[in-house]
Amino acid sequence: MTTGVVRAALVQTNWTGDKESMIKAHEDYARDAAAQGAKVICFQELFYGPYFCQVQDAAFYEYAEAIPGPTTERFQALAAELGMVMILPMYEKEQEGVLYNTAAVLDADGTYLGKYRKNHIPQVKGFWEKFYFRPGNLGYPVFDTAVGRVGVYICYDRHFPEGWRALGLNGAQIVFNPSATSRGLSSYLWQLEQPASAVANEYFIGAINRVGVEDLGENDFYGQTYFVDPEGKFVGEVGDTHHPELIIRDLDLSLLGTVRDRWQFYRDRRPDSYNGLVQP
Repeated sequence: MTTGVVRAALVQTNWTGDKESMIKAHEDYARDAAAQGAKVICFQELFYGPYFCQVQDAAFYEYAEAIPGPTTERFQALAAELGMVMILPMYEKEQEGVLYNTAAVLDADGTYLGKYRKNHIPQVKGFWEKFYFRPGNLGYPVFDTAVGRVGVYICYDRHFPEGWRALGLNGAQIVFNPSATSRGLSSYLWQLEQPASAVANEYFIGAINRVGVEDLGENDFYGQTYFVDPEGKFVGEVGDTHHPELIIRDLDLSLLGTVRDRWQFYRDRRPDSYNGLVQP
């Protein structure tokens, strides 16, 4: 298990109006984070686009691209230049008509390590995601990176405890949860669910949410991006509720061993008694 202090970064921002300007803005965020000593960064859900799932319009299929592909490769070069692990939440096109809500994971030398595909897909007002995405089919991978073992869970996934636990069983030390979630719908859960999941599964979580109201609907994305430690404590302040912000925090991974020695949740699990949980 990786120990020591990792300086980590999260980005919450608003829609700039087009894909290229969003990509450039995130390149600038990454450079700023690196200048402040960050060694890992995660962007928000569907980072280079608007949150188009507020409507059901096939025109937005054009935002999908191969992973790895042009955006992945562009950030692979940047990751290598900055010596920074990067998590890139994007719209993935596997083949015509086969589209996923995905995050690519890049190591600090620019190596493409793999991807996570969002497993739980909502279909409610303002979040018409089944129109755009298939459910993920890659399980709950954890990636060996220069900053430790990193997992990804995406937005609506966070309401499902099974995936959080799978990431822990797969060895995650830091799990990033890039999101696009609206003030009126879920804000009462935002500072509850991820801290509870960090405690239950004994790892750090980076929870990211975009900010602002976009012209596609009424969703008011409320920011409040944060890191939480395995004791359920916020690492530094929670992000702003209305404005873009680069969140940089030091995560002391030695706390993982301390907490896991204190609370033996993995030792005391009873998987032999959980068979009913996997029945449809």
